[in-house]
Amino acid sequence: MPRLDQTQAPLLETLQLMAQRPHAPFYAPGHKRGQGIDSELRTWLGSAMFQADLPELPELDNLFAPQGAIATALELAAAAFGAAESRFLVNGSTSGIIAAILATCGNGEKIILPRNIHQSVISGLILSGAMPIFVSPEYDPEWDLVYSISADGVAAALAAHPDAKAIMIVYPTYHGVCGHIAEMSEIAHQQGIPLLVDEAHGPHFAFHGDFPIAALAAGADLTVQSIHKVLGAMTQASMLHVQGQLIDRDRLNLALQMVQSSSPSYLLLASLDAARRLMAIAGQELMAKTLALAATARAKIAEIPGLSVFNGPTLPSPGFCHLDPTRLTVKVTDLGLTGYQADEILHEQLGVTAELPGLQHLTFIISLGNTAADIDRLVAGFSRLAHPPVSPLFKGGWGGSMLSPEGWGGSMLSPEGWGGAIAHPISALTPREAFFAPRETLPIAATVGRISAELVCPYPPGIPVLIPGEAIAQNSLEFLQKILANGGTITGCSQPDLTTLKVVISP
Repeated sequence: MPRLDQTQAPLLETLQLMAQRPHAPFYAPGHKRGQGIDSELRTWLGSAMFQADLPELPELDNLFAPQGAIATALELAAAAFGAAESRFLVNGSTSGIIAAILATCGNGEKIILPRNIHQSVISGLILSGAMPIFVSPEYDPEWDLVYSISADGVAAALAAHPDAKAIMIVYPTYHGVCGHIAEMSEIAHQQGIPLLVDEAHGPHFAFHGDFPIAALAAGADLTVQSIHKVLGAMTQASMLHVQGQLIDRDRLNLALQMVQSSSPSYLLLASLDAARRLMAIAGQELMAKTLALAATARAKIAEIPGLSVFNGPTLPSPGFCHLDPTRLTVKVTDLGLTGYQADEILHEQLGVTAELPGLQHLTFIISLGNTAADIDRLVAGFSRLAHPPVSPLFKGGWGGSMLSPEGWGGSMLSPEGWGGAIAHPISALTPREAFFAPRETLPIAATVGRISAELVCPYPPGIPVLIPGEAIAQNSLEFLQKILANGGTITGCSQPDLTTLKVVISP
């Protein structure tokens, strides 16, 4: 087979040609190449973008039956990322996760999952009717961080449920933690079932040897990557990659048609094509620079008194194999601040915005788009955070934002809390059964022990605490309330202030 020319970007190049071709457009979208767009919006974003906002013209190919420019772009993507076949996703990684479940699991069939899955997995369970078999991820109480599930945990779950149709893992976690994926892949394949990977935060792993091994290289059968999260695609643009014989390609394609728009944005598709070309040509160099920036940030922030940088567990953990060095997690509690309070100060006063605040720490994504100036500002922001100005305004520190250790300490959960190794609530119903069951709204105090009808999770990262079909535990409610009390956001429920919850009406 001839070597593919990764310097080409067939979809991007074709879209450019079509956007520049003069013709009378009698097709959607209604703005007709920008002529019907609000003038302020067109002036701000420029006319070229709207001229390129085109539908499935013959020259642009069809996402769900590709034979031209998209087909070539997908072939190039598969070669660049190490897949047998690739698919472009315009509805985010959410659509890929849902499609992966629909392609492998049917109504009542079992799938082995970590409890710290993204909320999109629950959507996949509701749509497919699959039954989740949850495995507890390993927990680090020192950092209040959830790691990966262990290979032994996967093996035990599979031994107890040998009829499971698939295993899905999160690799890496939001905080960059990678589990022993090669071992889990081997366990899945010994049973003849596929390993599905939520690799939303790891599309860069394939392009430099100092990163953890990429999921495909470790033997995964299907992986979903958010190209927009850490590489150069537009928001909502992701990819799905497959290899081996354990994934039914026809069923996967049908599932993707179900969960993706029938009018995909060619701007998003072209951005995927362009992001692939950039990484295929210059990925090694770009990732080397990114790693160097991350190393500088980690070293300088670790020197600031009162701050700690996460580099991995103090003691070996079966849920930790590697850490993505470009994912920076900084603990701020020794400053007397929660992560939410530190995030507010950094964002509103110091011009530094984190990806994810938590109770103890903040997490930052360092990517190919960051610069040395960004790192300087990040370090300067943390230095200022650790040495606040002394004035009546700040009352000797950060004023009302600062808490004593006694103030924040009580809000943390022990390892027995949701963040730790709890015994998971009893699943009385599958997520699908609970979704369609009659429901009622109750005051939150009256919901303990009842079956949740809602998907409730702090966002980001979008990891559910309450799942439809599970019994509601007291410590889960306490965890959610403390997230709110410390400035976090709760999504998925009908009342984001958690005064009430919807539960399944008991028969």
